Amino acid sequence: MNGTLKMKIADADVSVEWEDNETVAALQKLAQGGPLTVQMSMYGGFEQVGSLGADLPRNDTQTVTKSGDIVLYSGDQIVVFYGSNSWAYTRLGHIIDKTDEEMARLLSNGDVVITLSMEE
Repeated sequence: MNGTLKMKIADADVSVEWEDNETVAALQKLAQGGPLTVQMSMYGGFEQVGSLGADLPRNDTQTVTKSGDIVLYSGDQIVVFYGSNSWAYTRLGHIIDKTDEEMARLLSNGDVVITLSMEE
């Protein structure tokens, strides 16, 4: 797939190291038609969850997440963590340019919107 999948949390660009799997490839395809905007909701005090509006291939494995992890939940929801949880998820990637404190500032103060887009 040509181009790079980019992510914004609210107005902040974040650098993501994406997994090399069929789920991320499907996410890239979704974002090729134009930016994909996902309304996220705070959940559990450690994550933001939002519906992608499409089912993606899943390969769930029991995972302990940490701040900055991005996963697929139930095949159609993207989750971005600012804390830790243990559940069966499909890994999508990890935000590599934010500290735990910066992730908490971005995600722990109410619902946010994330935008996924393809960049040539």
